[in-house]
This record gives sequence, structure tokens and C-alpha cells, in this order.
Amino acid sequence: MMAASGDFELTMDELRVVTRYVADSAQEVLPVFEEAVPGDPRPRAALDAAWEFINGAKRTKLQRVTSLDAHRAAKEAGTEPARLAARSAGDAASAAYLHPISRATQVGHILRAAASAARIAELNAGDDPAVGDMLIEQARHRATPILIAVLSRYPPAPTGENRIARLMSTLDASLRASR
Repeated sequence: MMAASGDFELTMDELRVVTRYVADSAQEVLPVFEEAVPGDPRPRAALDAAWEFINGAKRTKLQRVTSLDAHRAAKEAGTEPARLAARSAGDAASAAYLHPISRATQVGHILRAAASAARIAELNAGDDPAVGDMLIEQARHRATPILIAVLSRYPPAPTGENRIARLMSTLDASLRASR
């Protein structure tokens, strides 16, 4: 079943694989947000919407709306780890709508949650980059051949100045090299 076409095609099955990869990363760090901002259900709602899609439900407005809500929660969170955790949940819900356009910015929708989880771990370990590098390696091992094939349809992740961008670029390069 085709999901969308543009510069290339993505199937619903491929989108579910991508969404699962993003949701797995977001699931790991959701407690960081919930501990920092108890009572704000928006990131959990986004992650739940992602899992509904992963488990076979159709893509609906639910994924779009909850993604935007989780990103709003990220902007309102008081700490960097809480912001990154909420954004990761929003990314999980929005992954169901990954665009099949050949732009490097789309790679962020696939890999940013894993990079954010690595950054959260670094921050929790006293800003230790070795901890982040270890989590990036774990994220590389979680990637399935289908995820890598989808990722390879896009240009490489843009390199950036901030740590999230560098972690994402490292993960992207290692996944492409494993192909």
C-alpha cells in the first residue's frame, strides 16, 4: 500500500518502521518530561498516537494534532532534557507523515529523537559526550534494514553547530556506512 509519493515513494509499512524507530527513542525519555512537568499529558498523547499508527491504525489528524501539542509542551518546558523529551514524543507522532522529498531536513524526522535521547543521557551524566556516543551506537544497532533503506533515500543529515545536530549526523553516517 502506497503512502505518498514525491521524489520517491514511501509505503505505509515503511512509515510504520520509521515511526517505531522514533517512538522507541521517545519512549525511553518520556519519563524525563513527565518528572519535570507532571500533569502535562501532551507528549504522552503524541507518543500514544504514534503507537496507534505503528500498531496498524490509519494515519489521522490525531498524529498531527498531538505532535503539534507535544512540540508546544517542549517550548514551555523549563529544562533542556524536558524540552528534548517532549520534542521527541512530538517527532514520534509526526513520523507517520514523513515527507518523501529529497531534502536533508527530513532526516531529522527520522533521527532527531535518537540524538535527543543521547543528549539527555549526556546531560544526566554531567555533560559526558562518551555517554551520548554510546547511546548513538545503541540507536545504530536498533535500526532495521528497512529503516536504513528509507533513510538512504534522503540526502545526508545536515551538519550543525549544536550537539543534537552533531549526534544526528554521526548516527546518520554510521547507518549509511552499515548499508
